This record gives sequence, structure tokens and C-alpha cells, in this order.
Amino acid sequence: MQRIIYYWVFLMSLLVITACGGSDELIPIVEVDSAGSTTINSNALNFNLYGIAAGVLTAEEESSLLFMREEEKLARDVYLALYDSHGMNIFSNIAASEQTHTDAVGLLITRYDLLDPMQTDIAGTFVNNDLQIIYDALVAAGDNSLLDALYVGAQIEELDINDLHNQIAIIIDNPDMILVYENLLKGSRNHLRSFDKQIKAANGLYIPIYISQQEYDNIVNSDMERN
Repeated sequence: MQRIIYYWVFLMSLLVITACGGSDELIPIVEVDSAGSTTINSNALNFNLYGIAAGVLTAEEESSLLFMREEEKLARDVYLALYDSHGMNIFSNIAASEQTHTDAVGLLITRYDLLDPMQTDIAGTFVNNDLQIIYDALVAAGDNSLLDALYVGAQIEELDINDLHNQIAIIIDNPDMILVYENLLKGSRNHLRSFDKQIKAANGLYIPIYISQQEYDNIVNSDMERN
């Protein structure tokens, strides 16, 4: 009974927001802690997706979902490995956030009844061979020192940013995918800001690989995105 009451109270609050001129996204999907770790609230995402009709996926959109499901897993798995190597909380905290990112893509995979590449979720193991190679290389690179591990964190986040930008610009047309991917982008930018802060605190200098220096600077010199 309590759950039913809570559901209706929550639903009524959404209707109030809408009646007062709320945006198309009824409630914020991302949650950001004081250090910048950005999780995706699955309940909020589900409520927002409820108002978007499922479309018809192209073959390219299907491939995109399967790839991004594992790319977000890659971030999680690398950070867990780097936490084991160096014991720095930024890796375990952001790994927990990345779990919610891959879960968000998983919601779309379920929505469109696709074969999930994470049916068997083994840390450090990927269906996509390219991601397997990247994972192995990044873990090896980050094992050398704590600063190298922070560089790896920045590299993963800018890789995510680049891939998500390209997917949205070239491949993605369905609004539910765009909603999820844009929120993943917020998380990646916030995590890049967090890694950059730690790199600078360690007197390191990171040179971006996948995005331009100007885009990198624009991201890390701007505030955390909280909605």
C-alpha cells in the first residue's frame, strides 16, 4: 500500500511540473555528487521514456546500442581494475556511476528486444573485439602509476564523448536514444572534469586524443552539469 501511495504522489508531482510549464524532460535524469560522479537515475529515466513512443531502429542504431552498452561497461571495468591497482576512490566512485550508464543503455536494449551483449557480465571480457583490445591496453597503461591511471580515466571519458557525439550526429534519429545518449554525455563530461582536476592536482599534463584541445578546455573549465 505504501508503494502505491508513493507512486501516485510521485506521479502527481510530475503532473504539477508539467502544468507549470516544465520541459519535455519531466524530471532530471542525472544525479551528481560533490566530486562529480554522475549516476543515471533509472526511475527518472523510465518515467521520461514512458512519454516517448518506441520507434523503429535502423541496423546502424541497433549496432550503436550494442556498442555503447559495452563501451560503458568498458569504463566501469577499467576503473574497477585501476581501483584495485591504486586504491584511489575516484575510480571506485566513477565505476559505480558507469554501472548506471550501461544499465541505461540496457533499458533501451530491453525496450527493443535486442540480444544483450552483457547477458553474461564478466569483468574485463567483451563481445566486441575492438573494445576488448582497448580494455587490455588501458588497464596495462594505467597500472604503471597513479598519474598514468588518471590519464587513462581522462582518455576513457573523451573517447566516450567523441563516440556519443558521432552517434548522435550521424546515426541516431530515435528520440529515446537521443535522450539516453545526451544524458550519458553529461556524465562523461562531468567525469572528465573530475579526472582533469585530479591530474592537475598531481602536476600532470593531459593531452586529449579523441577530441580537440579546445573542446577539452571548454569542458574542463566549465561547471559540473547537474540537470
